[in-house]
Amino acid sequence: MKRLFILVISIAALMTGCDDSTHYKISGHISNAEGQYVYLDKLKVSSSENVDSVKLGRSGAFEFDGIVQHPTFFLLKLSERNFITLLVDSAEQVQVSGDAANFSRDYLVTGSEGSALVQQLNQRLSRTKHQLDSISSLHVLFRNDPNYPALKKKWEEEYNEVVEKQIEFSQNFVTSHPFSMANVLALYQKFDNDNFVIQDIQSLKTAASALNSFYPESEHVKALYANTIKLMQDERSARLQKLIQEQGENSPEIVLPNPDGKEIALSSLRGKYVLLHFWSSQDRGSRIMNPVLVELYKKYNRKGFEIYQVSIDENRYEWIDAIDQDKLSWINVGDMEGSRTAVLNYNVQQVPFNYLLDEEGVVIARDLKGPALDKLLSAELN
Repeated sequence: MKRLFILVISIAALMTGCDDSTHYKISGHISNAEGQYVYLDKLKVSSSENVDSVKLGRSGAFEFDGIVQHPTFFLLKLSERNFITLLVDSAEQVQVSGDAANFSRDYLVTGSEGSALVQQLNQRLSRTKHQLDSISSLHVLFRNDPNYPALKKKWEEEYNEVVEKQIEFSQNFVTSHPFSMANVLALYQKFDNDNFVIQDIQSLKTAASALNSFYPESEHVKALYANTIKLMQDERSARLQKLIQEQGENSPEIVLPNPDGKEIALSSLRGKYVLLHFWSSQDRGSRIMNPVLVELYKKYNRKGFEIYQVSIDENRYEWIDAIDQDKLSWINVGDMEGSRTAVLNYNVQQVPFNYLLDEEGVVIARDLKGPALDKLLSAELN
């Protein structure tokens, strides 16, 4: 019986210890706020959710506690404009103190490394914005001064220098704290002109990847990771468009094997109008599109129209079987590894997807469906 009692006590202690591992506490005092409420809101990706509130007495003391599974952003606020941002991890005992009059600008936080980093980020950007505002105000004050042109140049140089120092600080911050959730804030900070402080895609990619490996369940990290992927895709698309504009005669080369193993280059079709079409034998939309392409191929092939169809399949049998079933008589290629290089070079994000190239290999249209493709080919080849 005694052993059973000891076992129960041990289990209870273990369970209590587990609870403590995710149990945070935020406490402290705010002076000159007697009778006011202080609110604790959980900061979500696009909104906030009230967690708790307490009415402050003469001492201004408050205390909140709860459970988090990973570092979480909170707003500790007296009003919609008078608040601070905290980044609280499990088991942290956070202490906050300040005065109600300037709570959002001047407060002391201890017991939370993430919250201290958030304060550092916010205060640095606040100082930068104040400097930029001061420089901007000089333009208004001295606009009618005879020396304004010379002064304007000087102030613009000072303005740009302040901006560059802020960018350098923020990028160094992200590099120095690769696994801190504070990086989420650093990467979303903006100047007053609504431009992001950090616009370097590589910094964004590195931080998003690091945080995703540590906190994959955080909604903030999920959003950051998704935004990073989209920005990378947009950048890739922009590079492709630039390539098309600057080197219009050359669309990115593709050399892939056909079902017989013979490698066929896209550039070998110069002199013809070519539909570069990406598809998959397992994709329903691709299979629905194939009969439309068959009809268009019969209609325009003799007039100088060719199809170079790139498969993103990884199963050779299914690919060849689909070619036979759909009676695809044009050039079909694929490496049975997803044809990833071609997909990346042409920024293909879904199938079916296509580009129409003219006789010199210049991309003249993209993602054309049946009627639109028929109309354009008729205009070009008749």
